[in-house]
Amino acid sequence: MSLSAFPRPERRLHVAVDAADPRERGRLRGAGIAEGLRTALDVYDRLFALAEIPGAVVRDDARRALDAVDAFRPALREQIEGIAEGAGVEPWRVAALNARTEILARGRAVPPGECSTVVRRVPAPGGGATHLGVQTWDWHVELGGSWHTVDSAGGAHRYVGLTEHGILAKIGVNSAGLALHFNILGHRDDRVGGLPVHVLAALVLEEADDAAHAVELVRSAPLASSGSFLLFDEERAVLLDLSPEGVFEVPRAADGTHLRTNHFLSPRPARHEKTWLYQPDSGERYAFLRDRLGRSPAEGRDDLIRLLVTGPGEPPVTCVPDPEAPLGRRWASLATVLLDPAERVARILDGTPAEHADRPWYALRA
Repeated sequence: MSLSAFPRPERRLHVAVDAADPRERGRLRGAGIAEGLRTALDVYDRLFALAEIPGAVVRDDARRALDAVDAFRPALREQIEGIAEGAGVEPWRVAALNARTEILARGRAVPPGECSTVVRRVPAPGGGATHLGVQTWDWHVELGGSWHTVDSAGGAHRYVGLTEHGILAKIGVNSAGLALHFNILGHRDDRVGGLPVHVLAALVLEEADDAAHAVELVRSAPLASSGSFLLFDEERAVLLDLSPEGVFEVPRAADGTHLRTNHFLSPRPARHEKTWLYQPDSGERYAFLRDRLGRSPAEGRDDLIRLLVTGPGEPPVTCVPDPEAPLGRRWASLATVLLDPAERVARILDGTPAEHADRPWYALRA
């Protein structure tokens, strides 16, 4: 059964906001997603319960996460609380969404969805070379209607991309030409207490002038959880392993490609990885993509998209949900994202890479 067999909005929600005041920027976003936010909150309540995390613990963790955001970037707390005001829900509810990675890390092991990302140096249309990136965003199919495209202006930089209802940012590119791909990782010491990784994504997209500046911002943040940021502009691409042990830069391959699935590529945090969550699947996808790149180098958008198309008998880079599986185990490639920092454009497909010729792409310019 294909992803199209599951309910999907006829028209994807797009939220555009422009306000210098961060709380007002949040209010505008909250008003735009109010109806869909309640559905997202209901699904996450069920996921937290499935992970055996009591509601009171979720609430307390969310408030602790909000305090950590306030201690590092008060304006980002203002945005989160503004979203809650605009949507008419309690602030801790929106904070729990922004810290959902950290909160879920404390619960009973529920295997996560998988994302695959490639950033490559390719020929530029006017001569020379530039970076392009492509990613599948894989998550619970029950949340297939709970994300939107976003255009956020009013901070240091405007940014566009994709995010879940209530979550400040995820994948995107900003008006300075800095692009961000985001994958989940898992470390045994992941916890609430630092800056949530989704909030860190918003910080980078709002503030970073280029890849070097983005790395500085990430290294300055107090982290208590894990993830992977692939940060790139026209000239430079940097792949980072984020973990409670620190931030580690992953060397690029000899062919100029950065490839990421869902396991640590740095030896130190890899020693304390939650391998039972991600392996062997993540390693199999990584090896498959590395081999495919070696046999057929990707030189443009279409090549990058085709790189992520897989079928029966191949590692699930294109992730299709099992309709018979229970809640928490129906993973789907909910979206495919192409980032072009030279053009300041995010191209977003509401579906899997295999659907790229049959469904419309949303093109957003920062």
